[in-house]
Amino acid sequence: MSRVGTILLCWLVGLAAARAADNKAADNLIEPGEWKVTTMSIVNGAVQPPQSKPRCITPEQAQDVVKTFGPVSGTINSTCADPVIQPSGQTLDWRLQCRGQLDADVAGHFEFDSPQHYSATVTSQGRMAGNLISVKTRIVGERLGDCAK
Repeated sequence: MSRVGTILLCWLVGLAAARAADNKAADNLIEPGEWKVTTMSIVNGAVQPPQSKPRCITPEQAQDVVKTFGPVSGTINSTCADPVIQPSGQTLDWRLQCRGQLDADVAGHFEFDSPQHYSATVTSQGRMAGNLISVKTRIVGERLGDCAK
């Protein structure tokens, strides 16, 4: 598998995961504030070190979880179909397919356990120049408190 292909697919998954840290299924699924978002990824069977980042979620972002946690299309030389988004109660599922230089199928499943905690899995498979790239990312978000001013 080419390093460029791996980087492109990881970038696409990273965009989706980043949105998870940043997207209206139902009111009050999450609270605005400072969140610690931890991601753990497996790329083609290789476990990557966990990464944690702080994220300030605004009241507007907290009120629109589909937009805040939904997929982001940001590929170059590929065309992405409109995502399939299915909010239901305390969960949000979505799927995004892109075709072109990078063929990718990315799916997200988010569970909002409480207004202060969520967990998610974002899986993707892509093909670039005939090489298969598979990424599975587990995301855990924990509210820490109010955002710094």
